[in-house]
Amino acid sequence: MIAVDLEEERKEIIRRYRRLLRKAKPFLKDDDAKSIKKAFYTSQEAHKEMRRKTGEPYIYHPLAVAEICVEEIGLGTTSIIAALLHDVVEDTEIELDEIESDFGPKVAKIIDGLTKISGVFDHGSSQQAENFRKMLLTLSEDVRVILVKLADRLHNMRTLGSMPRHKQLKIISETIYLYAPLAHRLGLYAIKSELEDLWLKYSEPEVYQDIVARIAENKASRTRFIKSFMSPILDEINKADINFEVKGRPKSIHSIWSKMNKQNIPFEEVYDLFAVRIIVDTPYDQEKADCWQVYSIVTDFYKPNPDRLRDWVSTPKANGYESLHTTVMSKKGKWVEVQIRTKRMNDIAEKGYAAHWKYKDGMSQSHESGLELWIGKVREMLEQNDTNAIEFVDDFRANLFNEEVFVFTPKGDLKILPKGATSLDFAFDIHTEVGAKCLGAKVNNKLVPLDYTLKNGDQIEILTSGKQKPNEDWLRFVVTSKAKSKIKDTLKEAKKKAALDGKEIVQRKLKQMKIPFDGDVTNQLRAYFEEKTVTDFYYKVGKGLIDASKIKNFKDFKTKKQKSTRVKSKDFEYSDDFSKVKKEGTDILLIGEDMDVFDYKFAKCCNPIPGDDVFGFVTINEGIKIHRTTCPNAPELLSNHGNRIVKAKWLSEQQNAFLAGLRIIGTDRVGLMRDVTDIISNELKVNMRSISIDTETGIFDGQIKLYINSTRHLDQLIQKLEKVMGVMRVTRTISDQEKEEG
Repeated sequence: MIAVDLEEERKEIIRRYRRLLRKAKPFLKDDDAKSIKKAFYTSQEAHKEMRRKTGEPYIYHPLAVAEICVEEIGLGTTSIIAALLHDVVEDTEIELDEIESDFGPKVAKIIDGLTKISGVFDHGSSQQAENFRKMLLTLSEDVRVILVKLADRLHNMRTLGSMPRHKQLKIISETIYLYAPLAHRLGLYAIKSELEDLWLKYSEPEVYQDIVARIAENKASRTRFIKSFMSPILDEINKADINFEVKGRPKSIHSIWSKMNKQNIPFEEVYDLFAVRIIVDTPYDQEKADCWQVYSIVTDFYKPNPDRLRDWVSTPKANGYESLHTTVMSKKGKWVEVQIRTKRMNDIAEKGYAAHWKYKDGMSQSHESGLELWIGKVREMLEQNDTNAIEFVDDFRANLFNEEVFVFTPKGDLKILPKGATSLDFAFDIHTEVGAKCLGAKVNNKLVPLDYTLKNGDQIEILTSGKQKPNEDWLRFVVTSKAKSKIKDTLKEAKKKAALDGKEIVQRKLKQMKIPFDGDVTNQLRAYFEEKTVTDFYYKVGKGLIDASKIKNFKDFKTKKQKSTRVKSKDFEYSDDFSKVKKEGTDILLIGEDMDVFDYKFAKCCNPIPGDDVFGFVTINEGIKIHRTTCPNAPELLSNHGNRIVKAKWLSEQQNAFLAGLRIIGTDRVGLMRDVTDIISNELKVNMRSISIDTETGIFDGQIKLYINSTRHLDQLIQKLEKVMGVMRVTRTISDQEKEEG
């Protein structure tokens, strides 16, 4: 047991509390100091029996978190009070309503957002994910909940050495996965870098210590180098009558380690180990001109790398970061990164979101809109999102990374989207309805498909159609949370509606067959059709993916339980006798003797169409599948399962049909050709004579010749084809036969 000097501890607590007040003093108003004092004594009393793993009194932690809020993030009184009280509801007897009564609703809301959820979680979720989602729900009302949480996490990471290894690993994993990217997204670069460095310190301690030692070795030579590098520049900037200061900033340990790993190079070959930062003190309306003037002076002395110029002064990052970066070649043959920014920009780069409010009055709206827009998008995402917490956290995290693409609307408005965003993301960013009806886009006046990846400077016009609807494919080529959640919502609604339609169809069919509609029967149907849930079964019936007429087969299956469901080979002897089993439109498929009780499906591996040479293959659960004789799977099926092969032949009535031509124009996408041929061959059983397709710059242009019974039949086909996603226009063309007759 370590002896504790309680009197000395009490004095140390008061010293730390007074230090906090000194740092907060510049912005305290009215009764702020009294409120902070009350919060401090409430917290001290609540935590008086508690100690941290280090053995120190627990109150050291909330005091340290409050100090980080003031000094490193630049937050005010409400956040200081919330920081001092952030653990009391979770760890002590104090209730949230007491906090609200004593300190007001804003403080209570922040503390509620920081208080972990207790209780049982749904299968497939996790407590961390649920807690993170809860905290973000508060972010939608007050961003300070995240800023206090980042201060809390930073202090926990700084004092992680006293924790057992398994807890260290849990905390550092959460930190690198969520909190460091979140700090980055909110513009808290100093905190982000420290969190990443501390992650490396505990995940790979030897690597971390090695890099720290090498940076320390370089310190003296680095200082000399910066001095000689800046020497010729200083006089020129002074002549320009610009107030400035110069800082040499070594790269963070984590970023050096990351570069060594990515490029597979040793420490000595990391050329940009540090950056020279020139911070200009200038009025807001002269910022841009002065930054570019300093850039001009630097590049008068040193040759810049044109590929390494980054202008975030003219177009700030979405998190509000503003700076001018260039990489120049020094006289000693070393590349040096030079960052040029103003004092205001530097404050925002260090303290992020909170610093915006300090400068708000003197700034134009556009300068703070980037971060405000992002917070707005987070709010929107939180309101929309009803996925499980893990999926939600993954979606949210995907939106934290800072690489962005800058694009323009047809009117010239700037839109900032994550790198990798597509024309469909852009459509959803404009408006949900625009996204849901998006057919394609024109980028720089050229037609592009939905999955076109946006590039900096693109000007985009979205093409819409009232007939367009989102589908599962869309989820593969969107990256923004807004687009993903809206598509998922639409698909869920469509699935719900299709499942209700399917349920009605199943009820009708069972009634016709005099089978009761109850839970046992529907579950048997689900099992018979090999679906995971009854809803999935209803959905597939509603969408026509399971033919409702096959429920008759289920009845036969129920009434003949003694017979095996596996089809015996003697039932399917290869015979020259044919029976008609399906007749629709102009084609009849004839399959071997006594086959009229079985339906058939076209195999997806070869997509046969009427008129092809085909054979039938008896599957165990899906009846007969029709394959083309040239199907890639045909050799294996024919040689290994000969007893399950049945003869099949098209009997076409082409002599009563006439040849018609159709032209289909639309936006090209994966699966468009399949959807078109499915309607022609499978739904309307029309026989095609020829098909030719041309796709250029994302536009699909197809010419199809087919045999049609009547103009009514042709009109019916055109109406169906026009409903296919991506099809913009279907027109009749004059066939050779008609030309000859005309």
